[in-house]
Amino acid sequence: MMQNPIDKEKVAEYPALLLYPHNIGSIVIKPEDAGKLKSRALSAMHEQTTRELHQIQKQAELLAQQANEIRKRILISEKIYQAKLPFEPFIGNVYHLYKKGEEYILMLIGPHEWGRSHNNLEFIASVKLLSDHTWELTDNMINL
Repeated sequence: MMQNPIDKEKVAEYPALLLYPHNIGSIVIKPEDAGKLKSRALSAMHEQTTRELHQIQKQAELLAQQANEIRKRILISEKIYQAKLPFEPFIGNVYHLYKKGEEYILMLIGPHEWGRSHNNLEFIASVKLLSDHTWELTDNMINL
């Protein structure tokens, strides 16, 4: 009987599980630089999270702007509903808010339509009645 010339102590039972190449045709296995891997992963993580935070910041700014517009609508609507209304306003139409003394007056006549007499009225804003019965500023002379 022929004896196997390969020493059993020098042969791996499962060579595919070795951490190093086990023959000449094996793929080269190089240990990775753990610091380099972590650095790349950290850089990618920072890039992604910075992009997401920037997007959320833009959304928050838009929401703040929308909230500010609603606040302005509330302020002008309160002034108009405390004003003298000599007619029934219709949704979608533009009207003009004036102040005479301490009293606010909503009118159909715009600030450029008065001609010579404007009855000592101070123009406050041009407004449009919305379907939710709030008023949208279309042109204002004062900062609300």
